[in-house]
Amino acid sequence: MKKIILILMVLPVFLASNAQDVEDQLDTTIENPVNKSDTAVSGKGAQKLVYVIDVKEEIAPPVWRMMQKSFKDAREQNADLILLHMNTYGGMVKTADSMRTRILNSKIPVVVFIDNNAASAGALISIACDSIYMRKGSNIGASTVVNQNQEAAPDKYQSYMRSTMRSTAESKGRDPDIAEAMVDPDVYVKGISDSGKVLTFTASEALENGFCEGMYETVDEVIQAYGLKNYKKATYEADAVDKIIGFLISPFVNGILILLIIGGIYFELQSPGIGFALITSVVAAILYFAPLYLEGLAENWEILLFVGGLALLAVEIFAIPGFGVAGISGLILLVAGLTLSMVDNVAFDFTGIQLEGLVRAFLTVIIASFFALVGSYYLSMRLFAGSSNKFFKNLALQDELTADTGYTSADATMKSMVGHHGIAYTVLRPSGKIEIDEEIYDATAETGYIEKGEEVEVVSYHNTQLIVDRPYDE
Repeated sequence: MKKIILILMVLPVFLASNAQDVEDQLDTTIENPVNKSDTAVSGKGAQKLVYVIDVKEEIAPPVWRMMQKSFKDAREQNADLILLHMNTYGGMVKTADSMRTRILNSKIPVVVFIDNNAASAGALISIACDSIYMRKGSNIGASTVVNQNQEAAPDKYQSYMRSTMRSTAESKGRDPDIAEAMVDPDVYVKGISDSGKVLTFTASEALENGFCEGMYETVDEVIQAYGLKNYKKATYEADAVDKIIGFLISPFVNGILILLIIGGIYFELQSPGIGFALITSVVAAILYFAPLYLEGLAENWEILLFVGGLALLAVEIFAIPGFGVAGISGLILLVAGLTLSMVDNVAFDFTGIQLEGLVRAFLTVIIASFFALVGSYYLSMRLFAGSSNKFFKNLALQDELTADTGYTSADATMKSMVGHHGIAYTVLRPSGKIEIDEEIYDATAETGYIEKGEEVEVVSYHNTQLIVDRPYDE
């Protein structure tokens, strides 16, 4: 039983340290994932390949992971152009910065077609592209960093975003002051931006000020405006791994996995030996943390919180009698690890994280844990203990071994030790071993620590443990 608890504690750490390697291996083994190619547009010259990537949702880790795979696939297929088809209100700054860097480092030209909105993080990604094209009626800008209440974040975050926007605009030959004005309402650009208002361009304004190369209505019009006449289009379609990850990180499945993790641990503690419940708990823990880690949500330290919680619970169960600080701290760490793994915080910085998202993650963990404990208790009491089937009945420790049926226990012998004197065989901190009449017994100090070799007196017997203290002077 103890060995399996240790396995459960170690596996998430192993997962945390190797999950990125697993993702890299998956990337290197996927050759030419399924693509959807449109009919080629005819024309003179060799046919070109345009790789189209849809960015039409919140800028978050799943989009970043999809973009990494798409760029890799575009490179393997020798694409001549990558086109981002964008419509987003923004998202996480950290994810947007990663996408911006990937675009800036791309050896394949990257252009963006803003279909409707490129707000906030979307504006940063767009400015990083070699060319910006917009549909009539679309917008770009409004890149102020906000917190979960949609209020402007502290200036240290605004300062970083201002600098990032400026350097990105400069690298593409665009006016850095205009880019900065999209973040900071205090930046004044003569004839363009009034002080006190965050800058947002319409398509025509962006075209007039060098933040757009042209206005078009379709992706094909954009490609032809870029100068490609004879081309075909390809897009990345999610493979089996992507679909599985998407399924596993859904809130409903997260709740089910948490239920299996908590319920499996609780039920295993009620059952003798190594059973199906703990194996289920181990598998559920892997399925819970693996996709969240691959998506960039769960960090190493959050998984370690979960492991630390398990360790404290194990100490409480196996080393310390009763239920105290270690047990309560263990439960808090378990809940914290499971909750924080579901949101894209950076350490304890929750800037940019929607409050409802954090609350939803916390409630998912609490509600799932509650139903796990209630369900496990019901199963152990009703299904197994009340079953007439020997196999199921033996899975629960419910039978009473009484003296009337011929059973005896060590309680009577141990209770008779009360009042006996001995010495501390090991240091009691507070648990350890004592020696009485050349026999070694497990014992727990009633108060404080007792050093090895000190005289002790057995003052009581509780929960199969001798409780000892230093003898009082007569």
